[in-house]
Amino acid sequence: MDLHGHRVIYRTAGAGPPLVLIHGMVNSSRHWQRVAMRLASNHLVVAPDLIGHGDSATPRGDYSMGAHAAFIRDMLAVLGIERATIVGHSLGGGVAMEFFYQFPHRVERLVLVSSGGLGREVSSLLRGATLPGVAGLLALGSNPRVSGTLWRAGERLDEHGVGTGVHLQAIARALRPLERRGAREAFLHTLRSVIDVRGQRVSATDRLYLLDGMPTLIVWGERDRTIPISHGRRTHAAVPHSRFVTLPAAAHFPHLEDPDGLAAALLEFIASSEPGRTDDADWADMIAPRSHRARMQ
Repeated sequence: MDLHGHRVIYRTAGAGPPLVLIHGMVNSSRHWQRVAMRLASNHLVVAPDLIGHGDSATPRGDYSMGAHAAFIRDMLAVLGIERATIVGHSLGGGVAMEFFYQFPHRVERLVLVSSGGLGREVSSLLRGATLPGVAGLLALGSNPRVSGTLWRAGERLDEHGVGTGVHLQAIARALRPLERRGAREAFLHTLRSVIDVRGQRVSATDRLYLLDGMPTLIVWGERDRTIPISHGRRTHAAVPHSRFVTLPAAAHFPHLEDPDGLAAALLEFIASSEPGRTDDADWADMIAPRSHRARMQ
C-alpha cells in the first residue's frame, strides 16, 4: 500500500480474529513466516515491514517508536482492522507497547517477545553500533561474502556445541538486510533513537501499570544474549496477571529458532484469554485517580 507517499509492504495469511506481528530491528515480515502459517488456521495474520525495514521504503524521516506505532495504526486503518492482538519482537515489542500506549482502544491482547524497552542492558554489539563512524563498517560487514562467511562459521561452531555459534549467526542475520545504503541509514536512525553507548535509552517500565487490565504474554528465549531474560522476569512480576513463557531452544529470535514453540505459546494464550477492552474513561482512571481529576476540575 501507499502511506503518506511511501511504499509500504505487508503480508497477510488466514482468516479470523486479527493478529498483528511486528518484527524487530533489521528483521522484516518475512522472518515471521513459519509462525504466521501456524497461526493462520485460526486468525487473520498481518505482518508489516516497518518503514526503513524489509521491502518498505527507506525515506529520510522519523524512525522513533512513536512514528512506528503511528505507522501500524495507519496501516490497520487502511485495512479496516479496528482492534487486534498485537505481537512485537525486540524493537517490535517496544513498538507494540508504544502502540498500546497511544491507541489502547485498538488493542485486544499484548504479546512481548524478547522485547526491548524493559531495561537498560543490551548487547555490546548494539551499543557499539551507535558510535560515530559505524556506517562504513556496516557497509563492509553487509557485503554478502562477509555475512555469508560469518553465517557458515556460526553454523560450524553451533554444530560443535560452541555457544558463540548462535551469536555469530545472529550477527550475520542482522547484516544481511543492510546491503542497501538506504537500509543502513534507516537502521542507524532507528537504533540511535532507542540505544546509545550506555544501553537502551527508551523505557516503558514506568507505564507497565497500565497493562493491569490488558491480557499480556511475555515470551523469552533462554539463550538470549542480546536482551537479558531478566528483563522479561521483572516485567512479568510488574504486570499483574501477565503470563511468562521461556523457550529453551531459542536465543534472541524465537520466531526463527523455535517457531513451533512460539506459535504454540501464542495460540494457547489467545485461546485461554478474553480480549481486553480499554476506552477513554478507563484510560483516564488508570493514569490519574478520580480524586486527583476531581481536584483539577
